[in-house]
Amino acid sequence: AAPDMDPEAECSVDIILVGSSEQSSTPSPEPRRDLIAYEVKGNQRAIEELCICCGSFQVRRQHPLFEGGMCSPCKDKFRDYFFLYDEDGYQSYCCICCAGQTLLICENPDCTRCYCFECVDTLVGPGTSGKVQAMSNWVCFLCLPSPRNGLLQRRRKWRERLKAFYDQDPESPLEMYKTVPVWKREPVRVLSLFGDIRKELTGLGFLESVSGSGKLKYLDDVTNVVRRDVEEWGPFDLVYGCTPPLRQPCDHPPGWYLFQFHRVLQYARPRPSGSQPFFWMFVDNLMLTEDDRVIATRFLETDPVTILDTCGRAVRNAVHVWSNIPAMRSRHSAQVPPEELAQLAQDRQRARAAALGPATLVKKCFLPLREYFKYFQPNSLPL
Repeated sequence: AAPDMDPEAECSVDIILVGSSEQSSTPSPEPRRDLIAYEVKGNQRAIEELCICCGSFQVRRQHPLFEGGMCSPCKDKFRDYFFLYDEDGYQSYCCICCAGQTLLICENPDCTRCYCFECVDTLVGPGTSGKVQAMSNWVCFLCLPSPRNGLLQRRRKWRERLKAFYDQDPESPLEMYKTVPVWKREPVRVLSLFGDIRKELTGLGFLESVSGSGKLKYLDDVTNVVRRDVEEWGPFDLVYGCTPPLRQPCDHPPGWYLFQFHRVLQYARPRPSGSQPFFWMFVDNLMLTEDDRVIATRFLETDPVTILDTCGRAVRNAVHVWSNIPAMRSRHSAQVPPEELAQLAQDRQRARAAALGPATLVKKCFLPLREYFKYFQPNSLPL
């Protein structure tokens, strides 16, 4: 592991396909990244006038992390894939272009960002990726004290710029919290309703099983819970709730879990004037009716995503998820016809083998919280 203090996200090559067919409304020269250095050094073109992800001159936004522009397709790709993480806990894609086949991983233990060979060689200098590979411990361009490496210039206040990048995008209905520097991060405080996520969060390193750093309050029934109770137990940083797994006996109709989650969520929310990150997630294990899901979207003010448990082409289980955790904003939701999900729910009801619980299916979705809360050495639990 390498030194340094600025933590970041997670990276590694992901199973999600990056569809990036660049379409332009007007004919333009084919973008060439290998000409970026020539345009900046030879033609004296400002790097903000170039897309540092692909070399296009059709700049639509500024890159939030590094000096330089972004064309529209690269902007959309960055928005959709920046907060995606792999099973190893690193970000799935290069934090410059959100693509890349071979990735260099920052070895600062508090940073899990990745950079593709092409970005490093194009923007820092030819052959840089090979030099990085030869290093025993490499600290990345967001962690290094020096802000400039070749043409790659880290932006001042890049955390604020990253927040603004998402907040200004019409595809992002919920406000994003600014990521937290590692030296300011505290253990996460969790309120878990109707489903205990202690095992999942401990396995990811958010809770310590021995010392008790980080805390989790689990409630199976909240019928008699009032605001005063939640305020005495709190404050909380993450509120999780779910409908029961299929085939599990339950004492209430499915909609009850949604309404009770929403009620307790209001009790747990911090004051509007505060800037402390506050996250929530509600998971439906295919129990809610279509009308219930419409109500959930209206109450929680965001659309759900569908996450699948697959084996080859066979879908073994699925869940609908509403959340303000950044990863959920990416458009990696599985596109499954409603009638197919309804049939899957019926099959799960008849199945003898137990399906993965909702918390297990969404476990990887908690990984972006490493940008906000203290991270402990995880147990050797599989994702």
